[in-house]
Amino acid sequence: MELSRSGGGGVDRFKTALLLLALSGLLTGLAFSFAWNAEAARIAWFAGAAPVLLALLVDIARSLRRGDVGLDVVAALSMSAALIFGETLAASVVALMYSGGAFLESFAEGRARREMQDLLSRVPRTAIRHRDGGLEQVSLDAIEPGDRLLIRQGDVAPVDGVIMSDTALLDTSALTGESFPVRLTRGAEAMSGATNAGEAFDLVATRPAAESTYAGIVRLVEEAQRSKAPMARLADRWSVGFLAVTVALAFAAWWFTDDPIRAVAVLVVATPCPLILAVPVALVAGMSRAARSGVLVKGAGPLETMSRIRTLVLDKTGTLTDGRPQIVAIENHGVMADQEMLRLAASLEQASGHPVAHAVMAAALARGLVLSAPGEVDESPGEGLTGLVDGRRVAVGGPGFVAEAVGRAPESHRKLPAGSVLVTIAVDGAIAGHLVMADALRDDAGPMLLKLRGEGIERILLATGDRAEVAEQVTQGLGLDALRAGLRPDQKVLLVLSERKHGPVMMVGDGVNDAPALAAADVGVAMGARGAAASAEAADVVLLVDRIDRLGTGIEIARRARRIALESVVAGIGLSVVGMIAAAFGHLTPVQGALLQEAIDIAVILNALRALRIEPRAG
Repeated sequence: MELSRSGGGGVDRFKTALLLLALSGLLTGLAFSFAWNAEAARIAWFAGAAPVLLALLVDIARSLRRGDVGLDVVAALSMSAALIFGETLAASVVALMYSGGAFLESFAEGRARREMQDLLSRVPRTAIRHRDGGLEQVSLDAIEPGDRLLIRQGDVAPVDGVIMSDTALLDTSALTGESFPVRLTRGAEAMSGATNAGEAFDLVATRPAAESTYAGIVRLVEEAQRSKAPMARLADRWSVGFLAVTVALAFAAWWFTDDPIRAVAVLVVATPCPLILAVPVALVAGMSRAARSGVLVKGAGPLETMSRIRTLVLDKTGTLTDGRPQIVAIENHGVMADQEMLRLAASLEQASGHPVAHAVMAAALARGLVLSAPGEVDESPGEGLTGLVDGRRVAVGGPGFVAEAVGRAPESHRKLPAGSVLVTIAVDGAIAGHLVMADALRDDAGPMLLKLRGEGIERILLATGDRAEVAEQVTQGLGLDALRAGLRPDQKVLLVLSERKHGPVMMVGDGVNDAPALAAADVGVAMGARGAAASAEAADVVLLVDRIDRLGTGIEIARRARRIALESVVAGIGLSVVGMIAAAFGHLTPVQGALLQEAIDIAVILNALRALRIEPRAG
């Protein structure tokens, strides 16, 4: 049911006007009828039905130009036949039913999009910044990386940053769906858009507001709401068959009884408003419910396709793994304690922009270590750096670089686990120890894959550009159906296309190199709103937080929303067919048939709205 759909969360004014015309015509006609003025009543009912029929015929013409034959044709036939054969009251009731259905659809979509609008309304406009021993209020555009901000109780974090207070209690429910606040400690990363649910804390900005996680989420939501992609209308797949059955039954009733009114009654009962309305309402409600769980689906079409996925292709780095190196072991040579060795290394690493340097600093801050400012820093990009920390000469980097920096012979070659990196630390000319770094598997990866198997995913593959031995080491024990390593972006695309023989394919990734494969898949999923912009743009679904377990939640919601939509379609068709048969045998007049269909209409819309209350299973 098109009738000039509204693009936002409110009700379309054109739909409202049609509803008011149809209602006015019906009520005016009834008033004339009670006053025993039959001719005036017929004119009023005709005047109320004609605008709705005209708008419907215009929509049908547009659809036919696109090559679509939808169930709107049945509604147009029922109104036209009722007007032609003088059943103006029945035509007026059908017009009210149809325009009322369009109004209810717009209202229901507005309700279903409320959670998305809530995201937009929570965007902070200003922030409190520490400056010269005092505090100042500044606009978000003025915030730069390194600025120290005060986040008061109840404030929304305006940018991504690092917690600089001992503890912070953050409510991330609007972003991740977590029902309980999350407690973070010093050095932990805080995501913009989270609300401070505890005492005030300090946050050091790590990126400008325009590049923050929350800004990325808002852009994605706005893009989803501007999308012109048509609603998936499952009922239209049977539109030609349903139309043929309706016309045949109406013609048979007229032929065998020589009573055209029976044909009109059949057409009126067959008016398929519930079938046209229930599917988009259920799917938009499913989109809204998914957004509340941290899964942004960019349209009803992708949501429906998501419910039919049979094959899942996963990238490794940033998807199955965290995407950032972490300290998995500290090897101490006895020169000093682990904590002091890590503190000195992290203090020096403040001068570097290398991902490993950020990982070392994060590990030190997470342990509550207080870092010192480094001096006389000399960095060899990609190899390591040297400098002074608290008056001590410190070198951090690869084993060969550090050995050369302190004038010692390199240590004998040692074999590390696949995918691991060794960071050597020297203090005052002596090797103090090593940090073993690795991009570890996400904690939620294993349970997520098990849940996806339970949701009907038959094949799960890994597609990575990394070396085979690294991929095998990281994914050991996950039970993947296949592993493809060393792939270029074009080879990932070919893999996605070749897997379509097993059914619809979902691709999950987070990097620029994943964007072509995300676009080629039936459903592309980007990991986290702060992933690469290219992957988020190419994807049909964006996980609003870097938690892979939300993928299973999104698929479950999609499948249950589609099931609710199908229930509405089957129930609507079944009740309509029963009513059509009753009308063909003369048990329903056109007016009674219209009222019956109105009751069916309301019932299936209410059933479709159950998708708003979907509660995903735990685990």
